[in-house]
Amino acid sequence: MADPFRQAPRGPSPRSPVPGLMTPPSLVSAFLRKVGQGVLPGCGYPNAPEAPGSATSVVDPGNGQAKPARATSGGNPRLLAVATEHLHRLGPRRLTVVAVANEAGMTHANVYRYFPSKEALIDAVAEGWLRNVEHELARIAEGPDPAEDKIERLLTSLAGMQRETLAKEPNLFAVHLDAMVRARPTARRHRIRLRSLVEGIIEEGIATGAFSARDRERAIAHIFDASYRFTHPAAIRNDASLPADIAEARLGAVIAAILKVLRSGTL
Repeated sequence: MADPFRQAPRGPSPRSPVPGLMTPPSLVSAFLRKVGQGVLPGCGYPNAPEAPGSATSVVDPGNGQAKPARATSGGNPRLLAVATEHLHRLGPRRLTVVAVANEAGMTHANVYRYFPSKEALIDAVAEGWLRNVEHELARIAEGPDPAEDKIERLLTSLAGMQRETLAKEPNLFAVHLDAMVRARPTARRHRIRLRSLVEGIIEEGIATGAFSARDRERAIAHIFDASYRFTHPAAIRNDASLPADIAEARLGAVIAAILKVLRSGTL
């Protein structure tokens, strides 16, 4: 399934070479550029609900900076920047707290003031990337386009951003996949935010008469079930060798079928 978010700057997305599909903006390059500047990218979602047990989140949803996992004040953007570079270069298995601490100019014991474990540190890096994904999807959900177009653009962008990350940042994608499969807090929060965005579009479509869905929950479930192959990281990894144009064309056909069901009132 999937999740919610909040408003972000609005703006059109460029069209894909495949008719009816939108080409999502590149996020991986921007993410790494900001990391190189010692900044963990993120964005705020003050109206988005959090998943159960998320009170100990290691990323502040207001500014995207590291939030202490224990009783300490402030975050450490430099620590997260180093951890991101190590994850990019070494992968999650070879990344060590000691090496990250040494390059960040602190003792490894000091790292634990901010993150209770290596896994929590890696989660914080992954959550910074997920916030950027959510930010782009929020631009679509909160934009002025009709509900039908928003569903199309949101699913196409979600699929495209993950395929891009798998190709350009396989180690980051691996962390994201592991979090989704194991239902870690970062993945649960992401699903909640994504679901909230889709729910908002469904409600908008019902209010404007674009959709005739009788059961909002069934409509939301149908969207994520039907698009699973193109939006879930496990399925995206399995289809990694599929040419992009074929994947986009197939997704376009699935989206057309989803919209047909939403308009028909069969759910």
